[in-house]
Amino acid sequence: MKKGRSLVLIVATLLLFVIFTGCSNKEEEGKTESNTRVVSSLKGDVKIPANPKRIADISGASEDLVILGHTPVATANGDAYNTKEFPDYLKDKMGDAKIVGYNMSDTMDVEAILDTNPDLIIMSERQAKIYDQLKEIAPVVMMKDYANDWRTRMVDVAKLFGQEEDAKKWLSDYDKKAQEAGKQIIEKNGDQTYLSVLASGGQFFVLADAGIGGIFYNDMKLKKPVNLPKQQGISLPVVTIEGLSQIDADHIIVIATDADKKALESSSVWKSMRAVKDGKATILNSTPYFTQGYQPIGKELLLDTIKEEVTKK
Repeated sequence: MKKGRSLVLIVATLLLFVIFTGCSNKEEEGKTESNTRVVSSLKGDVKIPANPKRIADISGASEDLVILGHTPVATANGDAYNTKEFPDYLKDKMGDAKIVGYNMSDTMDVEAILDTNPDLIIMSERQAKIYDQLKEIAPVVMMKDYANDWRTRMVDVAKLFGQEEDAKKWLSDYDKKAQEAGKQIIEKNGDQTYLSVLASGGQFFVLADAGIGGIFYNDMKLKKPVNLPKQQGISLPVVTIEGLSQIDADHIIVIATDADKKALESSSVWKSMRAVKDGKATILNSTPYFTQGYQPIGKELLLDTIKEEVTKK
């Protein structure tokens, strides 16, 4: 009888052990699942941390991340004219983020990314050739090249964290500010036209659907000059200074380096332009204003700058 009772006790103990172990394993599996989420990327579904703490972003979306409350540890959002430094308007918003390359480039400093110990890497398809190296470091989300479609990029980045509604609210608030600024400009100036260009080595890259030009026409809903050339993708239309004079806008904002500014101001063609003679031409420094016109935090800050510049004359 004693042997029988002992056998029953042993079997019961083993059963309890198996049940406890099974429950424990399921609990651990549940914890693991709750700590991760599956998201879509150009490389298929990717399991990423549910709440990543150390994000390396080389896609160009670092300002989107900051807006959503995620300051990256590594970034490629340096200034277009000094890619190893942040533009002035962004310096106080990037914390200790390390610049590991420039987002328009097809490669990055992989060792520098590794040194930041990321738990998530966000990259663009333009950097596809280093994908295999990066996925050895941390989970990688490859996003498409959004060109000038910064709004879709922000929403898609937000989807990675379940923050799509946050992104949409920010964009809605931005549009209200931009359209209100546009209304105020029209009230002050009337039905006038606006143009923005980038001066570079005697040529002028027309910001027809990007940068400050995109803010003028798409966001503020201001009027385009009749002769505004069309933009294809990210490639900016290029004109000579004579071509610039033929666009003939009421207001013009030129983004220029110091050297380009000097060359421009010594040009008889520039001096003969209607906007220049009417005191309605503004020259802004290439750093930070070129980069600023392409990124969301920069765009929002530019609304007041643009309004001030085109209504002060």
